[in-house]
Amino acid sequence: MKTTDIDTDRRAPLKTALVVGANGVIGSTLIEHLVELDEWNIIGLSRRGGQDSKQLKFISVDLLDAADTRSKLAHLNDVTHIFYAAFQDRPSWAEMVPPNLAMLVNVVEAIEPIAKKLVHISLMQGYKVYGAHLGPFKTPAKESDQGHMPPEFNVDQQEFLEKLQKGKKWTWSAIRPSVVGGTALGNPMNLVLAIAVYASISKELNIPLRFPGKPGAYDKIMEMTDGGLLAKATVWAATEPRCANHAFNITNGDLFRWNEMWLDIAGFFKLEVAPPLHMSLQSVMADKAGLWQDMQEKYDLKKHNYEEVSSWGFADGVFSWDYDFFGDGSKARRFGFHEYVETKEMFFHMFEKLMAEGIIPEVK
Repeated sequence: MKTTDIDTDRRAPLKTALVVGANGVIGSTLIEHLVELDEWNIIGLSRRGGQDSKQLKFISVDLLDAADTRSKLAHLNDVTHIFYAAFQDRPSWAEMVPPNLAMLVNVVEAIEPIAKKLVHISLMQGYKVYGAHLGPFKTPAKESDQGHMPPEFNVDQQEFLEKLQKGKKWTWSAIRPSVVGGTALGNPMNLVLAIAVYASISKELNIPLRFPGKPGAYDKIMEMTDGGLLAKATVWAATEPRCANHAFNITNGDLFRWNEMWLDIAGFFKLEVAPPLHMSLQSVMADKAGLWQDMQEKYDLKKHNYEEVSSWGFADGVFSWDYDFFGDGSKARRFGFHEYVETKEMFFHMFEKLMAEGIIPEVK
């Protein structure tokens, strides 16, 4: 089956997107945006697969298996854009390099030789490029900043694309969001969901909402990137000729400190606030699965496993940043992307969505 066979009921769209990492916070939101544009056929790649629709087809594939990847993708000769947002976590930074580089290489080497209409490969990165995960780094971080000591798979991935692209008609872009806000379940990097579940359990236990982060993190400058805004920016960079072979920081456009945002979040959940108390959420929330199951019954919530709504390790990481964490987003604006999202409203909107979908209890 060719990718144009996905939709035979209407004129074939001009573009076919291959979204790699389709079930993650970033990939799922990107697919939602592409569907709304009505000019794309979309193929989503993930290990779990997904629910097909008229415009969207999923392929379940093990991207770490080069042979399986080639076999499963061998018919996708009409792909015009690859949107790469897959990620494999590992215990150490060095251990992350081989699998994350291999997945990108396997996808590109399977698609590039057969997709004669390939226009662009979009690579999702992050502030690890700037060493933000290692400790205090230069802020605001700029796309032109010098690199840091490896290992770092984001850098290796970009270097792979840069070398492969030389002399080719297709181009690449590297998208660098801050902490991404989204509502996808079963993802290890979902800060919004972690805060929502933490607040909901605090409310159920009738205790105040304490900031659990590292001392010093409460008053540092932060920023985030709304998943919907990120999706728009990703498609923009992939379809705007001026963006060819460039990297872009993509952020909401505002800055905040937890010492103010935390009060707003507590107010949304109608909770009192007590002084911060440094604690590992991964530890203190480990025994709450039974309580969460009881809450699902009590409030008629959807019966998702506790693990699906738990991103405690990632939340601990974000709340440990006792240094400023923000980048310079002006390059994207200079190239023509002017979308903006207020971070407080992003939190509130996503909390409301989680309530509407029966993931967390309604606030009363």
